[in-house]
Amino acid sequence: MSELPVELVPLTPEQRDIVDLTRTFAREEIRPRGRAVDEADVETPWDLWRAAAKVGITGFMLPEEYGGGGFTDIFTQVLVQEELCVGDLGIGNLMCSNGFFADPVMELGTEEQKRTWLTPLAGPDTPMTSLATTEPGSGSDAASIVTTATRTSGGYLLNGQKAWISNAGEADQYVVFAKTDPSQRSRGVTAFLLRKGVEGLTFGEPMRKMGQRAIVCREMFFSDVFVPEEDRLGEEGQGFAGLMRTFDISRTVLGAAATGVARAAYEYARDYARERVQFGKPIIEHQAVAFRLADMRTRIEQARLMTWRAAKRLDAGLDATAEAAMAKVTASETAAFCTWAAVQTLGGWGYSREFPVEQWMRDAKLEEIEEGTSDIMRLVISRSL
Repeated sequence: MSELPVELVPLTPEQRDIVDLTRTFAREEIRPRGRAVDEADVETPWDLWRAAAKVGITGFMLPEEYGGGGFTDIFTQVLVQEELCVGDLGIGNLMCSNGFFADPVMELGTEEQKRTWLTPLAGPDTPMTSLATTEPGSGSDAASIVTTATRTSGGYLLNGQKAWISNAGEADQYVVFAKTDPSQRSRGVTAFLLRKGVEGLTFGEPMRKMGQRAIVCREMFFSDVFVPEEDRLGEEGQGFAGLMRTFDISRTVLGAAATGVARAAYEYARDYARERVQFGKPIIEHQAVAFRLADMRTRIEQARLMTWRAAKRLDAGLDATAEAAMAKVTASETAAFCTWAAVQTLGGWGYSREFPVEQWMRDAKLEEIEEGTSDIMRLVISRSL
């Protein structure tokens, strides 16, 4: 595992420390466990989660005033995410999943809500968290959700169903999006905070997935789940707008994750090509293989720089909706290409589960789907033209 090239952007000593920490953790803790976690299929690697929490990785992105690491800038977050996902894409995304929960709380929450819900996420005993938006009939069209939040004395009653929710059943804290006004589309969506164990909340069995199995997904079922008024995030109808704003962050961070697995695939294929001999010379000296590796490296550099640009725009307070979408679609399709190219370079061995590249190819596919498919990313970009 090589070092992340950061010579174009000067880093502070604190940034270098967190990058070095996560690179070491990815190399020594994550990469050796990648295959076992994949084979376990529907088991959350709690030991890795706790090990990451102990050294501050699960909460590095949270503000210092709530006990976090204080790296609230998106640029540092993408540096860390790439390093973790060079180790293993699914595990890397799991390690930083509390950031996806924290974003809407930071965007919509009151000071009291931030202290109540974010402070427990710092420290070695941090709980796992989850963001619940997707439903069986609502994926790319997030405004079409049908889970309802009906006013009652002192709060709301949630009724409905969610699907494909990361960490569902494992997490202790949830941000749930529901319709307070079913007659409206996006303007009827409101966000709520709730905890595992509340009456009326149940979970389906773990969903068996193609890849990124470190993150267990389940359905969630709501039957008159009571949420106190003080646990509503923002005003009624603000949930969708808040979600869209946090998407700019999450898509940028996922661009870094996709770049990480692409980099892992490239480095593995390059090293293999230097050692594998066919027709009397290392296969890296055959033009077909060398050109494929050249394409991999070129596309990785493109994806990384686009991700960095989106992050820098966000940190500068500029609109980055199109830039985040461009970064995500470019990086996710780069990950798909580079993992395919790694399998192709290893040939029959690439198709074997004795080598990690076939797993990385399966893992990478999710990056073209989650947090907005490649089709939706192109739609977002086209609307900015």
